[in-house]
Amino acid sequence: MTILTLENIHKTFKNGDVEEEILKGISLSLKQGEITALTGASGSGKSTLLTIAAGLQPPTSGHIYFESHDLAELKPDQIRHIRASQFGFVFQFAHLVPFLTVEEQLIFMLDVSDSKQNKQQRAAEIKRLLELVDMEHRRTAYPASLSGGEKQRIAIARAMVHQPTILFADEPTASLDSKRSKEVMTLMRNLTKELGITTLMVTHDQDTMAYADHMIEMKDGCLSQPV
Repeated sequence: MTILTLENIHKTFKNGDVEEEILKGISLSLKQGEITALTGASGSGKSTLLTIAAGLQPPTSGHIYFESHDLAELKPDQIRHIRASQFGFVFQFAHLVPFLTVEEQLIFMLDVSDSKQNKQQRAAEIKRLLELVDMEHRRTAYPASLSGGEKQRIAIARAMVHQPTILFADEPTASLDSKRSKEVMTLMRNLTKELGITTLMVTHDQDTMAYADHMIEMKDGCLSQPV
């Protein structure tokens, strides 16, 4: 089942008096339970495409269809609501709050999301998330004592707070060694398949690409190898 469709996406930036077209009519569909990897050289437009797909910036023209919505036509507060309730994000660095424990990182995320859960429900949700990423044994640890792979596991748990429909991952293993990268990608693939999530990932790493169901190469703002 198709979850997100990008249709004829263009993105132009102004550099002084010069306009530079970063994306040149991209069309792409993402399906439930699949990982799609965007690859290509730096400057090819892949991170720009990911942020547009996630509603983090608008296209210059084109459409982004999610459920019954065209994100390109929604007001900013409507897009923020969809991002907060339906989308999850994992980046190259975990960006954990240094003075919060693993458990408190997730509590903080629930607070930010204005969760309506009572104390018992919240405790059950925290337990579920930590079990999901096999980190319950580290619930009282602070970020300084975690390995890079453990930090990314917590970042993934944080992204799962809302049980998102789509997970957006921008170079999620770029800061990890090969062993930790394999662990994180195995986890992301398992979550995608078991929970029926749709994952869009930007990566340069050949080993990481192997975990994707579809690999799309971008070149000069175009898809040179479309799905």
